[in-house]
Amino acid sequence: MNVTRRLCLVLGDQLSFDLASLQALDAEHDTVLLVEVMEEASHVAHHPQKIALIFSAMRHFAQALRDQGVRVEYVTLDDPENSGSVPGELHRWQALLQAEQVHVTECGDWRLEHSMKECGLPIHWHADRRFLCSREEFAAWAEGKRQLRMEFFYREMRRKSRLLLNGDGSPVGGAWNFDAENRKALPKSVKAPYPARFNNDAITCEVLALVKARFSHHYGALDEFNYPVTHADAQALWAYFLDYGLAGFGDYQDAMASDEPFLFHARISAALNIGLLDLRKLCSDVESAYWSGSVALNAAEGFIRQLIGWREYVRGVYWLKMPDYALGNSFGNTRALPEFYWTGDTQMNCMRHAIGQSLQHAYAHHIQRLMVTGNFALLAGIAPSQICEWYLAIYMDAFDWVELPNTLGMVMHADGGYLGSKPYCASGQYINRMSDYCRGCAYKVSESTADNACPFNALYWHFLMRHGELLRGNQRMAMMYKNLDRMPQAKQEALWQRGQSLLARLDNGESI
Repeated sequence: MNVTRRLCLVLGDQLSFDLASLQALDAEHDTVLLVEVMEEASHVAHHPQKIALIFSAMRHFAQALRDQGVRVEYVTLDDPENSGSVPGELHRWQALLQAEQVHVTECGDWRLEHSMKECGLPIHWHADRRFLCSREEFAAWAEGKRQLRMEFFYREMRRKSRLLLNGDGSPVGGAWNFDAENRKALPKSVKAPYPARFNNDAITCEVLALVKARFSHHYGALDEFNYPVTHADAQALWAYFLDYGLAGFGDYQDAMASDEPFLFHARISAALNIGLLDLRKLCSDVESAYWSGSVALNAAEGFIRQLIGWREYVRGVYWLKMPDYALGNSFGNTRALPEFYWTGDTQMNCMRHAIGQSLQHAYAHHIQRLMVTGNFALLAGIAPSQICEWYLAIYMDAFDWVELPNTLGMVMHADGGYLGSKPYCASGQYINRMSDYCRGCAYKVSESTADNACPFNALYWHFLMRHGELLRGNQRMAMMYKNLDRMPQAKQEALWQRGQSLLARLDNGESI
C-alpha cells in the first residue's frame, strides 16, 4: 500500500467537492477517507430514511471522487474491520496508510468534534466555508451583546452577501423583512405542486437493504424513501422548486394542510446540510428569480432570510455556546416525552398529521415543527433533552448544529431567551387559523375546559399561569398576560384544572 501524504476525512454531512480539506489534493499521494460507523448512526435512534440518505449520498460521493482520479478509502457499516467510531477509523487508517498528515473540516456536531480533538492524533482543522459566516466572525459579532437578535445579524449577512440590495446598500422594497406578508393560510382553491420524485439506483437499493437489516428497530418508515442522493439529483430538486414552488412559498410558507406534507416547500434542507447543494448558488438563484419578475419580493426575501439569516444564526449560537448550551432548561421541565411522539397515536388531529408525516417521510416543515409538535412540548413542560433528541432522531435534515438551537432555544425557550426574545406558544386557535386540521379532530377548538376541548387551549393558559414569574416581564408577552388577567377567576380556575388533568394523563403514560 502506497504511503499517504495527506489523509483527508470527509464526514457524512460534508459531501461537497468544495470542502476546504479537499482543496489541492495530490491524486498520487493523498487519500480521502469516508466511513459509515455505528456510533454516528445510533447515538440517537435516527429515522431509517435519514441513515439511508447519508450512507447512499456518501457512497455516491466516493464514486464521484474516484471518477475524478482521487484515491478513496471507503468503510461500509458491515465491514468486519470497522471499529464503529469516527476516531477509531481515523486512527486505523492513519496507521494503515502511514499518513503524514490528517486533515478534517470542522464538524457539525460538538460531540463528534470534541471526541476527534481528544483522540490523540494531530489533526489539521479547516474552516467550513460552506457557510457565509465563520464561527470566529459570529463570535466577534456577538461579543458584548447580552442578548442576540437574528434580525440584526440577518441584516449584516445581507450587507455581506449584497443580496436584494439597492445600489446605495438599502434593502430592495424599503424593508429588510417581509415576514408579515408570509403568514397566509392555504385557500381551498390553491393546489400545491406535485412533489418531485427520484428513482433508487443500485447503490441506494443496496443501502436500503442494509438499513432495513440493521435499523428496523428505529422508528420511521423506510419504504417511503424518495430523496436526492447525488449533486445532480439535488440540483434537479432545486430546479423543480424554482419552477413550481418558490412563487407560492412566500405567501403560504406558514400554512398547513391535511394530506399535503410538502405544500410549497423546497425540501432541500437535507441536501444542503450534507453538502449536495451550495448555499451561495441557492441564494443567487432566488435573487435572480426576483429580478426576472418570476417571484414576488416576499417569496424571495423570505427564502433568503431562512438561509443566510436563521440558518447561519443558529449555527453561530451553537458554536458560541456549546457545550453548556445543551444543558439549558430555564423552565425546569422534567416531564417525559409522550410515547405518541414516536407512534402518532393521538386523538389530536394536528399532532397525528405532523407526527405521522414525520414518521412517513422524515420531514415536516418549520411551522409543523414549531407550532404543533414543538408548541405541545413547550406547553406540556417536556424535558428539553428529550424533545431535542426526538427532533434530532426523526428529521432527515437534523444535525446537532441546526437542531439543538432551534429546539432548545426557539421551540422550548430553554435558553432563557438568548436565541429568541419570547416563547413561541399558542392555543389551538393559531392551528385552526393556519390549517384545516381542526375540522377532522376529535377535540373542539372552540372549547377550552370541557372534556372534549382542544388540549392546546387549556395547556396554553396553564403554561402562562405557571410561568408568570418568569414571563410577565417580557414586553412581547404583555398582551397575553393582559388577556389572562381580564379573565374571570372562575374561568382561570377551570382552565388550570383542565390543564392539570391533561398533564396528569401524560404523567400516567396515557395518550391524549
